[in-house]
Amino acid sequence: MPRIVGVDIPAQKKIGIALTSVYGIGYTTARRILAEVGISTDVRAKDLTDDDVSRIANTIEKNHVVEGQLRRQVQQNLARLREIACYRGLRHRRGLPVRGQKTRANARTRKGPRKTVAGKKSVKGQH
Repeated sequence: MPRIVGVDIPAQKKIGIALTSVYGIGYTTARRILAEVGISTDVRAKDLTDDDVSRIANTIEKNHVVEGQLRRQVQQNLARLREIACYRGLRHRRGLPVRGQKTRANARTRKGPRKTVAGKKSVKGQH
């Protein structure tokens, strides 16, 4: 398993796909990095030489924010939104959808499992 930027890259996958296991690198970015370095996207990760791996790692470190630094940056952005109490920050704080989705029927991903609330007693049962 080659190790790039502190992440073990799956050896059996093609390098174009294997690079996407690094947080912050998607398929398009992986292809762009490989084109810059001059490596085909069809090469398996296990077939890369140490020189190839080091060239890929150097390109990523030089031109991209990935892994821990990117996670930290995202968390700081969210903390800033919460701190200034803007609309998006309040939605993050309350655990509700941030990007304008409706919450009456859906939004279960953000709100979590349903919490059933007891209904009102009917008037007929009191006589």
